[in-house]
Amino acid sequence: MNYILEILPSLLSGAVTTLQVFALVLVFSIPFGIMLAFSMQIRLKPLQWLLHIYIWIMRGTPLLLQLIFIYYVLPSIGIRLDRIPAAIIAFTLNYAAYFAEIFRGGISSIPTGQYEAAKVLKFTPVQTIRLIILPQVVKIVLPSVFNEVMTLVKDTSLVYALGISDLILASRTAANRDASLAPMFVAGLIYLLLIGLATLIAKQVEKKFSYYK
Repeated sequence: MNYILEILPSLLSGAVTTLQVFALVLVFSIPFGIMLAFSMQIRLKPLQWLLHIYIWIMRGTPLLLQLIFIYYVLPSIGIRLDRIPAAIIAFTLNYAAYFAEIFRGGISSIPTGQYEAAKVLKFTPVQTIRLIILPQVVKIVLPSVFNEVMTLVKDTSLVYALGISDLILASRTAANRDASLAPMFVAGLIYLLLIGLATLIAKQVEKKFSYYK
């Protein structure tokens, strides 16, 4: 028990870094994903082609490979980023592609009659999206969005590959230093707590946005 208390501060410090990366990626990737989803509705073939290629690349290659490319390969062409910005950019680009597909599916499920009704009511395209389409899409896609959020919590562990002092790196450092598996078990428990908290929040939000009371 004393050993757990001894290593806990460093693990919690790593957990704070993990949460910071998680929060920033979420803040950037969801709006970017929504923007991509609505951009895919524009009937402009070159744009649709480019967006589909982007999503195909992001979803078709490992996130770890994308992290390594942005942090280690881009400097060879003169683009240098610090570890945390590189991680946030890689995660945002990756998760925005997944969120774009989720929101695209939600947008496609909205009847075209609602767009026509908005035109009759003299709504601008922005008003139509903000007041009519997006609120309905959010209700439809919430379960899928929260599934991705849960995955993001766990995927943040990949930032250790860039040498970022997150929860995983802190636990591995302690485990290697002390020849003990206890730090890894504690890290696992912290991840379980984070997932549990995210699940509770997800259930409350879904209940609030539910069509049925």
